[in-house]
Formats: sequence, C-alpha cells, structure tokens
Amino acid sequence: MTGTTAVWPALRYAKAREAIVFLVEAFGFEERAVHGEGERIDHAELAWPGGGGVMLGSARPDSAIADLPTGTGAVYLVTDDPDGLYRRAVDAGANVVQGLKDEDFGSRGFTCRDPEGVFWSFGTYRGE
Repeated sequence: MTGTTAVWPALRYAKAREAIVFLVEAFGFEERAVHGEGERIDHAELAWPGGGGVMLGSARPDSAIADLPTGTGAVYLVTDDPDGLYRRAVDAGANVVQGLKDEDFGSRGFTCRDPEGVFWSFGTYRGE
C-alpha cells in the first residue's frame, strides 16, 4: 500500500457546506470531491496537503453513522509549519483551545475547534 492513505476520518456536520469552506480557508484543506444537492452534502473528500485527508457529509438519517452527533470528533494532522498554520487558523476565526507550544516529546503544535465543535490538532509529530 505504499503511496496510498488507508485512514480517512469521517465526520458529520449540521452545516456541511459551511464546514468545507471553513476547513479550506482556516486550515488549508483542498476540496477533492463534493457530492450533494443544495445544502445537503452526501459525501465530501478534503485532502490534506501533507497526505491523507478527511471525509465529511451532512447529518442524514440513512447514514451508517447516523447515531454519531454532529460536531463530534478529534483529528490530528501533521504540519511542517505549525506557526504559519496557527496564524492562518486564527485569522479565519478558529476557536483556539490550546495555543502554540512545544511538547516534551518533540512536537510543536496547537489545537482548535471548528464552528460545530470538532477538535483539530496540528503538530510536527509524525509518529514513531
């Protein structure tokens, strides 16, 4: 599976179109696919510039994850420029819950919430 991403967090939003705009503007995701009609998003794929991404959609009763409340989740993404991304997120109105800091395990990063409450953490830690 070299070169492919096998993990894609999936999120539900009450206002999925607004979430997409926020995630692109605040964090730098790239829209890859957006399917739906009007305000309803059946499926969206947002790519992370460093690899991978997230899938999201509107809350729908016919979804396999219909019991998952909207605005629920916590996602960590690797960035080589946490300071620049922090400024971008703040400028876009992200709700910072933990400012930029250096961790004792060698990472530098921050955590914020999107307008519906999902936690987004960004840092330089790439795993062991």
